[in-house]
Amino acid sequence: MRTSHILLLCILGHALFASVFCNNVSGLDDCCFDYHPRSLNKKYVRSYYMTDDRCSMTAAVLITMKGATLCVDPKLAWVGRVMTSLDQKIF
Repeated sequence: MRTSHILLLCILGHALFASVFCNNVSGLDDCCFDYHPRSLNKKYVRSYYMTDDRCSMTAAVLITMKGATLCVDPKLAWVGRVMTSLDQKIF
């Protein structure tokens, strides 16, 4: 009787840990579904990153000095200038 309880607890524990580990896989949490409509001065942008290739929209995500995130179209000229400026600051 005692062995069956221990075995059951081990199986339940394994199931709980397996579900936690499966949920920690990086997924498509950072996809954009629309673009910010206005341009932004590059002095207000701290950094940027591109969305995952698996997202339905290709977007650059700008992170402002205040920590806000804005999805923008990377094909726009002003977005290209902001990204180039930030890339040059790194080097």
